[in-house]
Amino acid sequence: KKVNVIVETGGCRRWRNSVISPKKLQRWSVSGQGISLLEEDSLSPMTDERELADFIQFCAGKAPADRYILIFWDHGAGSVNGFGHDETYPNDTMNIGEISRALKKGGVKFDFIGFDACLMATIETANLMSAHANYLIASEETEPGYGWDYEAIGTYLGENPSADGEELGRVVCKSFYEACDEIGAADGATLSVTDLSRIGAVTSTFDTYAKDLYDLADSGADFTEVARGIASADNYGGNNRSEGYTNMVDIAGIVEAGKGSSHNAQPVLDAIDNAVVYKVNGSDHKNASGLSAYYPLQVQGSSELTIFQDICVSSYYLGLVDKIAYGYVNADTVSDYYNMDLLDSFINDWSGNDYELDDDGDYIYEEDTEEGYSLWDFLDDLTEVEGESSAITFDTEPYLADDGTFGFVLSQEGLDNTESVEAMVFLDLGGDDLICIGETTDVIGDFDTGEFYDNFDGYWFSLPDGQPLCTYLVETSDGYDVFTTPILLNGQEKYLRFMWNYQTGAVTPLDVWDGIGDITGAAGRPGEQLGVGDTIAPLYDAYDYDGNESGYYTGDNYTYRRGDELAFSLLFDGDYYYSFCVNDIYGNYYLTDPVNFIVDGDQIYFTE
Repeated sequence: KKVNVIVETGGCRRWRNSVISPKKLQRWSVSGQGISLLEEDSLSPMTDERELADFIQFCAGKAPADRYILIFWDHGAGSVNGFGHDETYPNDTMNIGEISRALKKGGVKFDFIGFDACLMATIETANLMSAHANYLIASEETEPGYGWDYEAIGTYLGENPSADGEELGRVVCKSFYEACDEIGAADGATLSVTDLSRIGAVTSTFDTYAKDLYDLADSGADFTEVARGIASADNYGGNNRSEGYTNMVDIAGIVEAGKGSSHNAQPVLDAIDNAVVYKVNGSDHKNASGLSAYYPLQVQGSSELTIFQDICVSSYYLGLVDKIAYGYVNADTVSDYYNMDLLDSFINDWSGNDYELDDDGDYIYEEDTEEGYSLWDFLDDLTEVEGESSAITFDTEPYLADDGTFGFVLSQEGLDNTESVEAMVFLDLGGDDLICIGETTDVIGDFDTGEFYDNFDGYWFSLPDGQPLCTYLVETSDGYDVFTTPILLNGQEKYLRFMWNYQTGAVTPLDVWDGIGDITGAAGRPGEQLGVGDTIAPLYDAYDYDGNESGYYTGDNYTYRRGDELAFSLLFDGDYYYSFCVNDIYGNYYLTDPVNFIVDGDQIYFTE
């Protein structure tokens, strides 16, 4: 009786009940007796910040309270692309700057703001929400489709209506993790409660640390060591060539990577530990700190950084990101790059107050004309250089040795710009194209000498019928690795994630998800399970013999049966090609010319 729950529904083409209308925006009162309609209106985008502001004002007027909670449920896309995916207006999300403006206009201070959505436990989100709430409850990683356990949350709140944000947050986290455990999804789960009154200490110490990284970025090998550490730190969502890039990396991982180069790292770690007052995380993310941050593992374009500029918590970190982005396109001239103009134009103001209201209380939008906001235009040409990073140079070009191994030697400059080395494998079907069957990390290398050579044994992941899968590594954990592969599932494009236990040899399907949206950047919710009778067809990118993409290739349908496991076995007999993929520290890569290898029975050998 002391708790009111009001829900706004919209943004769906179809609801799984006969009560809620997909043709209107509706507001409902929720109680133990069910739901009752309070008001409704014509459809408009649920991603419009004005709709959110109006909802907050409506709730505060309809049900005044001593404490308020605001929860967002849907798809999340991290710091840059924000929250929400309205199926009736599908080409937009509500970024966290827009959310902050809506919260300001709404005029309510919340006990906690929760994101029952993927990827929203970020330092950028926390920083903007700190003006509007006491706590943030959100996940660094993607969340399974069912989301939070509202029965457990509602029951506890009904019995403990005076519970504060931290106390209730613990219930949210525990019940969420228990529900994940019930369906076997606990290993990848994360959820955290952040005290937003302590975020200022995180941002101020992080800014000091970021200055050290910014200065270090001019020092070649020293920064490369940090960049390699960041690339191997905990990251969330899809961050691979197959699924796409969220560019969300654990903020403590970013700081730990530079701990050997900055005496200002430890204060940041202490501040993070103090701000995140409670968290749950599974074995896949045992080092998760509770907050992530944007880091350009691979920049997706100028619009991404235009948004990031408005939400970045540190001018020096923005300068670092800018330099990395410039290196993505112009690595051979990055040593001459000067970006103090960007730092000078940076405004340390994340309050989102850059709007006026008209006489009706609606927003008057103004175009941002501040100098420096067009500094990202150089990124619009980034697709022209993918696979040809000018940062990667060789002392010895890739060659086939007398003993049959394939290798190369990087120059010192190339080594200083190298983050990692892997290889891509292609299948020759005998036509005009090669099809890519994914990446392998079976490469032996020495980061002191720059020497790298293959360690490929010809074993690959496949469906039970022998079709190889186009596989990419997602994460490495103790005793097992997680991979992803693009498939058609009953005719729909999806990504199948599976676990390879390299101790037992078992290859077990985990779940199916949609990956990262091409337009909105929103992460699909994982957790969809393969069902008996589902048809699976592998998908592959196709290339011509000059290495240019020429479309994609679809394999044969396979019908999934209960208990099916994938295979890890020697590739079937045929002609294949192998190319080294040298990843630079700017998010670009260099793909070497392919070398032919043959699988014949239990023999595998390279040929000229």
